[in-house]
Amino acid sequence: MTKKIVWTSALITVAAILQSTLLAPLSVYFYAKPDLALDILVFSAYLNGMMAGQFSGFFSGLMLDFLSNAPLGMNLFVRTVIGAASGILTGNFLLDRILLPATLCAGATLLKAGLLFLLNLLFAGAIPAYRFNTPTLWVELAMNAALAPLIFLLLKNLNKFIKKRSR
Repeated sequence: MTKKIVWTSALITVAAILQSTLLAPLSVYFYAKPDLALDILVFSAYLNGMMAGQFSGFFSGLMLDFLSNAPLGMNLFVRTVIGAASGILTGNFLLDRILLPATLCAGATLLKAGLLFLLNLLFAGAIPAYRFNTPTLWVELAMNAALAPLIFLLLKNLNKFIKKRSR
């Protein structure tokens, strides 16, 4: 399990760096860009279960907190809850190629927005949150859902490659 958590956290860190550098020009349209790190976390948690999802969410959220200018602990909390929620669904559905990855990542994006909204209420506006009446959240949700099948396919193939090399 430790190996899975380390690999997931490393991939999420790489994805977060890519999001902030290469995908930054995409944010011109409604200030939204895809959250690749979220898609990777959802894949890992769904594949490996709730405990691995929680730990992966915790460590990757901690790394994201250090990489971003968000308040310390915000990403940690949000990613831990999303990892646990995605891990609960392990084995309940057959992992198809298009519909389930898109649905899982869209649900994770909505859960992220809801958690950030609650944190914004609790901390009197100190935590940045999505506004549900603006297109930013919905454009990000569409991008996350559209990229999810491709990310799940790439990670599934990478997972097979890692397992073959470790034998």
